[in-house]
Amino acid sequence: MKLCAWLALASLTASAAIVKDVRTAIAANDFATGAQLIKAYRMTNGVTPEMLEALSWMARGELAVRNYGQAEKYASETYQLCTAELKKRPLDQERGLPIALGAAIEVEANYLAAQHRRAEAVTYLQDQLKLFRATSINARIQKNINLLTMEGKPAPALQKVALPKGKPVLLFFWAHWCGDCKAEGPILAQLQSEFKGLAIVAPTQKYGYVQGGEEAAPEVELRYIDKIRKERYADIIADPAPVSEVNFLRYGVSTTPTLVLVDRNGIVRLYHPGRMTYEELRPLVAALFKSNAS
Repeated sequence: MKLCAWLALASLTASAAIVKDVRTAIAANDFATGAQLIKAYRMTNGVTPEMLEALSWMARGELAVRNYGQAEKYASETYQLCTAELKKRPLDQERGLPIALGAAIEVEANYLAAQHRRAEAVTYLQDQLKLFRATSINARIQKNINLLTMEGKPAPALQKVALPKGKPVLLFFWAHWCGDCKAEGPILAQLQSEFKGLAIVAPTQKYGYVQGGEEAAPEVELRYIDKIRKERYADIIADPAPVSEVNFLRYGVSTTPTLVLVDRNGIVRLYHPGRMTYEELRPLVAALFKSNAS
């Protein structure tokens, strides 16, 4: 029994380490070591959600350095192995599987776009969205569709709040647990102070927990969301934030913060998952006001 327990513990430890070890190799631009780590792990443990997540990081790493052929190769392998696993278990049963599959789809779309096959990339993503709409990777796929299609198009309507008409709007999608969102808050407050008339709308959603990951009933989490709003975002969010999962799905928010700039005519001029510095964001906001004055 002791030997069995030790082997089980060793297996769990290896599973936890493979993603970290592969990411460390990628960060050092050592893709050969990353590939060797995955091969050795797979020989011992077979195909696991953790192994697939590590493999998806190889695809993401190759994409980041523009090795598009290798990125597509890893993405395709990850996708095929993930879909084979879906015959054995639901996608969202374990954490690593949706992360891996979502990344594989994302890299494949980026590969197509980099090959000047943008329309094909959008069609591919739309097909994947149909397949996985009822899963946790819905928003991630929609995010990638939005990255390719949203700018220059009318902003999708929001649930529980209307976009102000006739003025520039900055949409700030945030989460109560998100450190990057808290870091972005002062930047947005500075821009709103500098550009009079800039409207900031800050949608969020419930996650089922509050501080420290403690599970919480919806009404408890709503109170916690408003507490964080008052403590960290009072300068930019005067009223209770619109709380709606629909808004996050519609705008493909799988990354917080996500920033969206909408001009006075309701047209999206920026769709950006992730943080932005003041220096990055200011000229884009200023352009909306120049357009407004012309």
